[in-house]
Order: sequence, then structure tokens, then C-alpha cells
Amino acid sequence: MCSSSSFLLCPKASSTSTILFLLLLLLCFFIMSAPTILPKHDNVTDRSSLLVFKSKISLDPHGVFVTWNDTKPFCRWPGVVCGHRHPDIVVSLNLTSLGLVGTIPPHLANLTFLRMINLSSNHFHGPIPQELSRLSCLHKLDLSSNSLIGIIPSQLSHCLGLQTIRLSDNMIGGYIPSEFGSLPSLYNLDLTNNSFTGQIPTSLANASSLNILSVSYNQLSGGIPPSLGKLSILKQLFLGDNNLEGSIPPSLWNLSSLEYLDFSNNKLKGSLPEYLGEALPHLKRLFAHSNKMYGSIPMSLANSSQLSYIYFYNNNFSGRIPPNLGSLRHLRSLMLGSNQLEAREPLDWSFLTSLRNCTILEHLEIDHNHIGGLLPKSIGNISATLQWLTMGDNSIEGSIPPEIGNLVNLNVFHLNPNLLSGHIPASIGLLKNLHVLDLGDNNFSGEIPSTMGNLSQLNKLFLDLNNFSGSIPITLGNCKSLDTLNLGNNKLTGTIPKEVISISSLTQGLSFEKNQLTGTIPPEVGSLINIGEIWLSGNKLSGKIPNSLGKCMVLQILCIDRNFFEGSIPTSLIALRGLQELDLSENNLSGKIPTFLGDFSSLYYLNLSFNNFEGEVPREGVFANMSAVSVLGNDKVCGGNPMLHLPICQFSNPNKKHKSYNLAVIISVSSGFLCLLFLFIAYCRWIHQRSRRRHLENYAIKEQHISISYAELVKATNGFSEENLIGSGYFGSVYRGTLDNHENGAKVIAVKVFNLQQLGALESFVSECDAFRNIRHRNLIKILTACSSVDFKGNDFKAMVFEFKPNGSLESWLHPEGNGPFGLKTLKLMQRINIAIDVASALEYLHHHGQAPIIHCDLKPNNILLDDDMTALVCDFGLARFINKSTTSSTSSFRIKGTIGYIAPEYGMTNKVSTHGDVYSYGILLMELFTGKRPTDGAFKEGITLRTFVKDGFSKGDMNTMDECLLANGVQASDYTETITHAKTFECVSLVLRIGLLCTNDMPTERMEIKRVRNELNEIKNTFFERECCSEL
Repeated sequence: MCSSSSFLLCPKASSTSTILFLLLLLLCFFIMSAPTILPKHDNVTDRSSLLVFKSKISLDPHGVFVTWNDTKPFCRWPGVVCGHRHPDIVVSLNLTSLGLVGTIPPHLANLTFLRMINLSSNHFHGPIPQELSRLSCLHKLDLSSNSLIGIIPSQLSHCLGLQTIRLSDNMIGGYIPSEFGSLPSLYNLDLTNNSFTGQIPTSLANASSLNILSVSYNQLSGGIPPSLGKLSILKQLFLGDNNLEGSIPPSLWNLSSLEYLDFSNNKLKGSLPEYLGEALPHLKRLFAHSNKMYGSIPMSLANSSQLSYIYFYNNNFSGRIPPNLGSLRHLRSLMLGSNQLEAREPLDWSFLTSLRNCTILEHLEIDHNHIGGLLPKSIGNISATLQWLTMGDNSIEGSIPPEIGNLVNLNVFHLNPNLLSGHIPASIGLLKNLHVLDLGDNNFSGEIPSTMGNLSQLNKLFLDLNNFSGSIPITLGNCKSLDTLNLGNNKLTGTIPKEVISISSLTQGLSFEKNQLTGTIPPEVGSLINIGEIWLSGNKLSGKIPNSLGKCMVLQILCIDRNFFEGSIPTSLIALRGLQELDLSENNLSGKIPTFLGDFSSLYYLNLSFNNFEGEVPREGVFANMSAVSVLGNDKVCGGNPMLHLPICQFSNPNKKHKSYNLAVIISVSSGFLCLLFLFIAYCRWIHQRSRRRHLENYAIKEQHISISYAELVKATNGFSEENLIGSGYFGSVYRGTLDNHENGAKVIAVKVFNLQQLGALESFVSECDAFRNIRHRNLIKILTACSSVDFKGNDFKAMVFEFKPNGSLESWLHPEGNGPFGLKTLKLMQRINIAIDVASALEYLHHHGQAPIIHCDLKPNNILLDDDMTALVCDFGLARFINKSTTSSTSSFRIKGTIGYIAPEYGMTNKVSTHGDVYSYGILLMELFTGKRPTDGAFKEGITLRTFVKDGFSKGDMNTMDECLLANGVQASDYTETITHAKTFECVSLVLRIGLLCTNDMPTERMEIKRVRNELNEIKNTFFERECCSEL
């Protein structure tokens, strides 16, 4: 029942709204509490409204609605709560976190005395019905974590008793209703993670009961309204991840009750007031990172004694770090990286000493600043709870004190780069919880401590760019979890320990380059079957290249240049078909250059210079690109790409002999060019060496996209088994798989494996990679990753990994085969219109709103997937083409491929792709969507096409032109009505098919613009279904 208790919280308001609000509350109170006044309630309205709600649920994985029937009273249905005094009146609908899929019908507004609606954490889609504004007793509306679209009905402000509005994690857009400021009891307004635009309404300051205001992760612009400073009891204010500009209004510091303040990831500038900590004494979390803030960090922060999280990174703060932060006993995370903070004298480091009092500190970041001076010993006295310590990109001097071993819970320790020197203390081996240790790019010397072998959980170790000497500790072989090991650019001597080079967990990279290592490469290198990069350049290694290197079949970069290797290139390297860079230069290698190197399709850099190779240089593959290959300094090679200007190969045939003066002419003409070529290659080599110097460092701490190997895909798809085969196409097959080690648990994926034996498959893979690198839209399939590797037989392997969509393709719904999973399902009229709008939205984005216009070139039902809530997702960009942003077309040097029936007719006469071609394909798809007939249907003979079939049928008013599924048993049309007449259906479909005909005009320039298509479809949807809705109410 309605309660008047919330009215006591209402501050001053206008007398009219106060009287109105009081009358409404009294009315609710008397109706609910006085049985003598309440008219006879036959509970038919509540029951029928609930059944309408049930009818809008398309998926109920937990069977919640199984018992929503006559076997029990509706007040005992799961999720339904009725009043205590009037047990036949519904007061609460709570169906959170049940995986429900469906829409929210306006009929819920007929539950007159509803106080709470909680449908959070489901998959509801569609708009929020404005009819909910009739629920005058509503206190709580929680629709968060769904897939709702549209705008927030401003009429919700009529529900004057609303205390909680939670709409976070949806796809709602438009402006935030300024009318929400008139809600006197509003306590929690959570609109996080949507697509709201415009400015934050100043009128929200009138909602004086607000305790929580969250509008983070939207597209809001403008400044922070100074009027928000009037919200005197506000405790949580979240404004982060928007496009807010300007400075923070001083009035915001009047919110003395604030506990959480977040304005991160905006474009805000200005400084923080010195009195901040005094003004906000109850502050617990302060997120100001990723803005343009400047000035010093206020000393008064120490007065906010409850502070646990301070995020100031990625700004322009300067000056010293306050030395009194140690008084923040609840501090867990202090993130000050990427600023201009300074430290020069020992006194400037006093903040570090004070932090020993923060006994629960877990994260400390001061990297990317101007911090110098000697590293104090007090670093080892910070709380033992510390897990994350990053101090890189500064100018810190001194050495690491032995006390560092006290930080036994450290997971990440990052000091790269600085000016640190001295020996690494043996106590580093006590940090047994370390996952990342980066001490690279300093001046450390001495031997690498053998105690590092105790770091059994270590994943990444960077000791490069120092002055370490001595041998590589054999104990490093105990670090069985290492995926990256970089000891390059030191003064290490001795041989490569077989115990280290056989750590099979190494997957990202191994670098011992630019040391003074001797001996051979141990054959145990073959244990690195999943290694991506090996760098052994610039040592004194000798002997032959081991055959076992051929077992490293996923290797992408192999650089062993500037050593003393001899012998020929082993034939076992033919298995390294995923190689991208191969540098064998400046050794004593001999023999012929293997022709199989020209078969490596991924190889884009090959340096064989300054060896003793002989014979003919291959011409295929990488050898065809003069800028990608170097054979300079091999006096006995010949032939090859004419651009290399090598001598013509000599044969025993006397007719092919050249006279000496001809040879002299050739040499004299070529010598000048060769000198220039030598200088060019030397310059390219310098650039290449400089760019790769820190190549492995990229794996240190930075977040990366999901990385999936061939072996993982084999496991996920059960060996690409027939049981997991979803479908096959011209360029490959798609398999269903499950990743067991995904960060959020098991994840179901779809793996598109390209058949590289098929002509054009490789180009299709490259096209999709290029496209997905530049696009992101709610109606485009989301890619998880791409895999470019080799299989277990050494053959090239290319695949793309997507999120799995259990509803399959539009093709499977329009033309189901047999009694498969979609055999008994049909698309409703409203679903078809929504799909048409979704695909048009995707094309509009591709053509006009991406980084560069993209032509799909193969739009058809098979390339449209349906999400859980039947949202359409355009996929398969294997034929996609980028065009110049200033034009609508682009000429291609190849024959334009596509699918018969969908490809634009002009593509058969020209090699020019255009946006008009995609519009044509869309028009064919639109007609197929509403007629149920393919453009290649067997019924189309003697000049009849799908277009003429539609044009003739609808000109005669023939309803049979529509898909028979739309006429079978009445038409469930929309989210508002049960059924509509066949005549209404025909009227609606006629309007849609008219668009399909306009999109398929023979003249490309006479076809509709895709933006106009989307707008007209939305008008049809709104006009047609809103009219039906009103007639029912």
C-alpha cells in the first residue's frame, strides 16, 4: 500500500504540488486501509494484466511462469506480492535475475496499487511504456541490466511517490528528463551505462531528497551544473565517462555529505581546492582520473579520514605528493600515475614513509611522473598487504633495498624505466606472489639473483636494458608459469641453460638479445611449442641452427642475427609457416636459400644479409617485395627479383655465357645503385631495430584483447568436430565452441575457420580483420579475436572468433529445414520490422558514421545473426571494401563477388563498388523478409523476379504475396496488441515492401538513401503500432 512516510522527507516545495501530493497519498492510504471505502475488487484486472505480461515473455529459462495459471491464486505466483490488508491487490512485481527475454507491456499500468517493479538483470527489450506513469503509488522502478531502448518517458515524473529509479546498463538514449526534478521523494536515480546525450538537467537540484545520482558511462556533454550543489544530503555522485567540459563548480564542494564522488574520464580542467578534505569530511572514494586537472594535490585530503580510493592518474597534477596521506588509515588504492608530480630531495619522499600507517593499502601507482632522487629504504616498510606497486617512467636513483622482501603480497612490481643501479637484492626471491616483475631500462649491475627461481607464480620477467653480468641462472627454469622472459641488452655471458630455454609455458616471447652469450642453441628449444617470439640477436652464439626449432610451429618472430651460426638453414623450419619476421643476417650461414621461405604467406620481413649463401634467390612470396627482403653481402647469390639487381645466374650451357666486358658493364651500372641500396637497407634496419627494442615490453601490465591459440580453438571445438559444425560457406566453416578458461568462466563462442585452399579465402580473412578493426555498433556482430597461426601439421590456419548467438541466422528463421531448433519458430510481424530497422541502422553506420565508409558487398539473410532478444547483427565482412570518405563508390581491381540474387545488377558490368549496391541487397533482403521467398526461388521463371513478384502482387492487392506465416493463425503484431487483422497486416507490409521496391531500382542513383530507409521504417513502426495500442486501451 502507499505510505506517507516518504512525505516527511520532502523539503520545501510549491504549495500546489505539496497539496496535490498529500491528497494522492491520503487517497492511497484510505483505499488500502479502509475496507468500508474500498469498492468490491473482483481481482480480474490484476490477474489479466499479469497474464498479458506473461504473454510478452518469449524465453523463460527457469520456468518461472509455468505456475502462472489457475492452479493457484495469482497472489501466490512467483514474483508477485499482494497487500497484507487486501490480499487480492498486487503491490509488488519482483522478477530479478531470471534470464527472462521479452518486452514490458503497458498493461502493467493496470496494476493500480503497484509499489515496486523490479525486472532487473534480465533481457527485456523494447521501450519503457509511458503508461507506467499512471502508477501513482509506485515507489521503486528497477529495470537495470536489460536491453531496453528508446527514451525515458518524461511522464514518469507523475509518479510523485517514486523513491528509486534504476535504469542502468541498458541502451536508452535521448535526454535525461528535466521533469525528474519535480519528484520530491526521489532518493536514488541511477542511469549509468546508457546512451544519454545532452546536458545534465539543472532541475535535478530540485529533487532535494536525492542520496544517489549516477549518470556515468553515457554521452553527456556541457558542464557540471552548479545547481547540484543544492543537493545537501547527496551521498553518491557519479558523473564519470562522459564528455563533460569546463571546471568543477565550487558549489560542488558544499556537498558535505558526499561519500562517493566520480567525475573521471571527462574533459574537465581546473584545480582542486585546498580545503577539499575539510569540505568533504565523509568522502570514501574520489575518482578524478583521466581529465585535464592541474595544480597540486590538496594537503587537506588527509581530513577526509574515510578515504579508501584516490584515483588522480592521467591528469596534469604537479608539485609534491602530500606527506600526510599516511593518516588515511582506510586507504586501499592510491593511483597518481601519469601526472607531473615531483620529488627531488629526501623530504619529498616522506609520503612513502607515511604510507606505512596505511595498513590495508593494496595499490600504489606513481609511474609516469617527474619523481627523482634516491629511492628510500622505507619502500620496504609499506603495508605488507600491498599488491600493486608501479614507479616506472620516472628518474628515480639509488638501489632496491633488501627490505623489499617484506612486501610478500606483491603481484606487480614495475620500475621501468628509471636510473636505479646496484645489485638486485636476494630478498627479491621472497616475493612469491609476484606475477609481473619489470626492472628493465635501468642501470642495475651484478649477477641476476638465483633466488628469482623461487618466484613460481611469475608470468612476466623484464630485466632488459641493464648492465647485468655473469650467467643466466639455471634456477629460472623453476619459474614454470613464465609466459614472457626478457633479459636482452645486458652483459650476460656463458651459455644458454637448457633448463631455461625449455620452459614450456613461454608463449609471448623470449629475449636474450644483445648480450655476450656463447655456445649453441640447446636442442631443448623445441619444447617452446607455443612461443610467439625468440630474440637471440647480437651474441656470440655458434654452431648450427637446431632442427628442433621446427617444433616451435606458432613462432612469429625469429631473430638470431649477429652471431656466428654456420651451416645451412635447416629444412625443419618449413614447419614455421606462421613466421612474420625472420632475421638471420651477419652470421656464417651457407648453402642455398630455401624456396619454402617464399611460401610463408605471413612473412613480411626477411633479412639474410652478410652470410655465405649461394645459388639462385627465390622470386615468390616475400622475395617479390624488395623492401621486405635483404640478401646484401652474399657474394654467391644470383637471380631473384630484378629489383634486387643481382647477377644473372650462370649455367653450363655455352650459349648462355657472357663475355667479360658485358659483365663489367653490368657491374659498373649496378654498383652505384647497390651502394644506395645498402644505405637504404642499413637505415631500414636501424629503424627496425629501434622499433623492436622494447617489443616484448608491451606484454607487461597493459590490458590486451583476448588471445586464443590454435590449440585452444581445437580444444574448444572438440577438434572442429561435426557435432559442433554450425554451417559452411564459400570461404570456410563455422563451429560452436566453449572456452573453459575465459576470465568470466566458460564462454560459448563461434569460430569461423577459413579454408585457405579456396581461392580468395585469405583475402577474405584480411578484409574481415580490416573491417572489424574500424567498426563498432550494436547491430554489428562483436568479434572477440582473430587467430593467425599454423595447425599441428604446420599448415597455415586463419580463424575469427565471435560471440555465439544461439538464435542463429535470419536464414534459419525464414527458411527452416526439417525439425531443427528453429523448425517450429516463426517471426512475428513486429520482429520482422525490428530486424529490418536493425539492419538498416547497421548499414547507415557502415556507410556514413565509421572511420571510413565500408561497403559490405554481401548482405543476405545468412549474414545476419539474431541475438538473444532477436536483435539483428550484421556479420561476415569477407567481401567488404573501404572507400574514400568523400565519395560513395570505389573502384576495385578484382571482379566483385557476391551472392546471386542479392548482388546489385551494375556489379556485373563494372568493378566499382558503392553504397547503392548495399542498398540494393538490402531491398532484396527486405522483400524476402516479408514474403518468405528467396530471390532464387524455383517459382521465379520466364522473367519473373522477386521484385516483379512483389510489385505485381501488391498492385493487385494479393495477400498471398505475404509470407504465409503472417496469415496462418492471426498475427501477433506488436508488444501492445494480441492480434491484428489480416487487412491491417497487409497495410503494414505494403508500406514496408514499397521501401523494398524503391531500394531495388535499376538505376543506382534512384535508390533510397539508407538513412531515409531507417527513418521511414521507424515511422511505420511507430504510426502503425501506436495506433493499435491506443485502440486497445
